[in-house]
Amino acid sequence: MNHPSRTRNNLPCLVFLHGFSGDRREWRAVGERLADYPQLFLDLPGHGDNAALTVSGFADVDAWLRATLLSYNILEYWLVGYSLGGRVAMYHASRPSGLQGLIVEGGHPGLTDPAQQEARRHADAHWAARFRSEPLESVFSDWYRQPVFASLTDAQRRELVALRSRNNGAALAAMLQATSLAGQPDLRTALRNRNIPFHYLYGEHDSKFGALAAELNAERHPISHAGHNAHRENPAAVAACLAQILRLSIKDPL
Repeated sequence: MNHPSRTRNNLPCLVFLHGFSGDRREWRAVGERLADYPQLFLDLPGHGDNAALTVSGFADVDAWLRATLLSYNILEYWLVGYSLGGRVAMYHASRPSGLQGLIVEGGHPGLTDPAQQEARRHADAHWAARFRSEPLESVFSDWYRQPVFASLTDAQRRELVALRSRNNGAALAAMLQATSLAGQPDLRTALRNRNIPFHYLYGEHDSKFGALAAELNAERHPISHAGHNAHRENPAAVAACLAQILRLSIKDPL
């Protein structure tokens, strides 16, 4: 875990949260293009240096996040979260904090249909069983063939399988079920009642999350030449988008 840069103390810290099976390095290519801002890149529980850290649900993850920010004396910050990290960020934004702005890439605000929740619970239990018992290369080879990752090329898929297979399968399984979309509260109402800027990014080829973005009272930003993992597929465009968002939102712009 890194210490935030203190190059511009009048600017809020950008706190980056990665997606499932990623780690704190996931946002680096974007963060290095925003070097004037203090930044903190975190490993979520069950991932990276926090692989041994277990949680029982979103409230636990949020308590961990708040304690971590306090340990760094980060009192004013923007959260930037992708997928699972975006869901953690939206949950955090629904409770009072020092959060000044929210940027989510491809994060789900929550399921509202009980049948969909039950289907998701069953699917996550299936994946978790595989993560616990099978070689990760085999599991991730199938994981990245899910429809949401359809825009990946074969080369991109192989690269991701190799990268994600460095994880601990049991730790991933525990985090997957602890933060299952099946048990996540619907955050739409809380997000509508927020008093901070809320920006939602999605790859132009990510039709599922493009549709979800339209359900949210957020500023929407499609990212060109990208699917679900836009910041990996087109980091320059995502960084440029973030720079513009921050420039227009922060009272003391660069």
